[in-house]
Amino acid sequence: MRISVASLFIMLVLIGCQHTSYTPKPRGFFKIDFPERVYTQATTGCPFDIEVPRYSQLVADPSQNTQDCWKNLDFPQFNARLHLSYYRISASAPFDYLTEDARTFVFKHTAKATSIEQKRIQDPDRKIYGVEYAIRGNTASNYQFYISDSTTHYLRGALYFNEKPHLDSIQPVLDFLKEDIRYMISTIRWK
Repeated sequence: MRISVASLFIMLVLIGCQHTSYTPKPRGFFKIDFPERVYTQATTGCPFDIEVPRYSQLVADPSQNTQDCWKNLDFPQFNARLHLSYYRISASAPFDYLTEDARTFVFKHTAKATSIEQKRIQDPDRKIYGVEYAIRGNTASNYQFYISDSTTHYLRGALYFNEKPHLDSIQPVLDFLKEDIRYMISTIRWK
């Protein structure tokens, strides 16, 4: 009987050692295939011309209280939208008011932002002046800008993703689209 109890004990130990426990896998995200960058001249119907990526769609803003030259640049593949708001600088919409309004919109994100970086945009030869804002953290909009000739034309842009904000998951797409937006800014021509 001693042999059978000892044999049973050894068998249980050996069987117990073969058991593998469950190890959870870290959360992952899908691989993103970025399209080739190809740009085309967009017909805006507004006092400015721009080049946009072929994988985007420039459409009129369908929301209420929209103005004639408010456009959306949709990126369906990335579930993102760049809201573009054009204003003619005038007594009712002075340059200082418009730039302060853009700054106010950006700094509404401070509750969720970890930082807000500002970078000047200057191209005196083409009469382009403005500021781009990189908003870090899980905010509704991580990239905004305004550009102007400071006398007649003013264009503001804000990039939004139609997803719950998780900067870790959208960062590669955000970086990709920021390059497209910077290219678009570099091609703007005031009419």
